[in-house]
Amino acid sequence: MTELFDMPSDLQHTYWGLVALHLREALIPVLAGLLVALPVAQLCVRLRWLYPPVLWVTTVLYAIPSLAFFVVLIDYTGLSETTVMIPLAVYSLVVFVPAIVDGVRSVPRETLDAATAMGFGPVRRYVQVQLPIAAPAIIAGLRVASVSSISLVSVGMLIGNQGALGNLLNSGMIYNQPRLVWLSVVGTAVLAILVDALLIGLRHLVTPWMPRDTRGNARPTALKDAAR
Repeated sequence: MTELFDMPSDLQHTYWGLVALHLREALIPVLAGLLVALPVAQLCVRLRWLYPPVLWVTTVLYAIPSLAFFVVLIDYTGLSETTVMIPLAVYSLVVFVPAIVDGVRSVPRETLDAATAMGFGPVRRYVQVQLPIAAPAIIAGLRVASVSSISLVSVGMLIGNQGALGNLLNSGMIYNQPRLVWLSVVGTAVLAILVDALLIGLRHLVTPWMPRDTRGNARPTALKDAAR
């Protein structure tokens, strides 16, 4: 999968090339985790008994230290981006599954009954009714997963993963270059802030029906208002 996103080798050696690669290694796993979490969460909504064991499994997987996860995968995927991306995708499930389940369950029963009366089947009702109303909760989970993934990519430097800002941190410590350390730390923090801001903008874009307070945040009653 990662071959589809390969970049020119000369760009990888520039600072902005490292930034782009850092974003790639951080955000592809988040998107993969979201795609896996959507059907899993829907199963948990339909089969309530399934939710506790799924939540337990994702929590246990999240408790595995990232470095240990990387070391286990090296035997199968080598010193590659995939070794870094797989744990990040798995970690995102512990955020996405509860966020989607809680968001979908918050849809009022009368709204679902109205959709059913209009001829909506289960899939259409899920896609056109439940997911849009649950969008604020899903995007909130997306924000947490994205910021966490951006920070954890840097740990990949410990297994020799090339192409992320963590390599600047590693080089700065090895060659006693504080400038490289600051470029890595500040660059990672700025990336996390920018991605979070973009996701806030996305939330405003996809949920224009939600009333905002003076700070631009969605009011707690927005889901109930939207269902009326």
